[in-house]
Amino acid sequence: MGKKLANTLICVCGPTAVGKTALAINIARYFQTEIISFDSRQFYQELSIGTAVPNAAELAAVKHHFIHDRSINNAVNAGSYEKEAIAKLEKLFTTKRTVIAVGGTGLYLKALGEGMDDLPLIPAEIRGNILDQYEKQGLNFLQAEVARLDPEYWQKVDQKNPQRLIRALELLRHSDKKMGSLQKAQKKERPFKVVKIALNLDRPLLYERINTRVDLMFEAGLVEEVQGLLAYRQENALQTVGYSELFSHFEGTLSLDEAKDEIKKNSRRYAKRQLTWFKRDPEITWFSPGQEPEILEFLKSSQDA
Repeated sequence: MGKKLANTLICVCGPTAVGKTALAINIARYFQTEIISFDSRQFYQELSIGTAVPNAAELAAVKHHFIHDRSINNAVNAGSYEKEAIAKLEKLFTTKRTVIAVGGTGLYLKALGEGMDDLPLIPAEIRGNILDQYEKQGLNFLQAEVARLDPEYWQKVDQKNPQRLIRALELLRHSDKKMGSLQKAQKKERPFKVVKIALNLDRPLLYERINTRVDLMFEAGLVEEVQGLLAYRQENALQTVGYSELFSHFEGTLSLDEAKDEIKKNSRRYAKRQLTWFKRDPEITWFSPGQEPEILEFLKSSQDA
């Protein structure tokens, strides 16, 4: 009897608008398998255009999991995602030798492959003080404090995500340690092999694709989508690029053209932060979107190694 080959999770990551969805679908079709998403915004049924969820044809081509599978009121975080995703993989690996994961949220990729860090409990007083200051001074307060206390983490974090910033500030104030030292827990052993690939493009071409994607989102009805979400604007999932700028437009602080320009600018900044995160991971092998034959060859050899 030969040695039983390990189950393999192939993770496809990279910056926004680089072409991850199309590549993941082609890889999944090649391996005759299914896809799980690790995009922190595509869970929610109410968000479609601004989160660039796969279109109907893409969803029909390959079965996807964690796309539009809950309401915005049913929030997900990296810890809860880890539990759900590992349970889903356990089920998928009973019939598939290979599963594809795709997304751009670095923290969720970490949760999938390594598990989340066992971070300290935060005293209620610290949390209360931070929430009180946030209520009075807004997002600028969180941004300034995290940048001051941990400049290195500030360069990597989603700078417009208040929940992420509040969590970081709680830990920084409570532990008096930098986030880098708090996020070095032992990797959890997974009962499957993890192979990570990422896509990237030359910066001018990537930025051109991001700008074009934003224009297409506006043509597809992004303004109307955000207008329909005004009642939910305090939800964490909406404190993000593509939504917060249009909320400012509806408040009268930005014109529509200004909001579109801000979305483009903030999307480019987000892509830069994604690249910073993924480039710190030595387990990732990088390709360009046009290298699909080389990618499939690499994945076949990685799986059999």
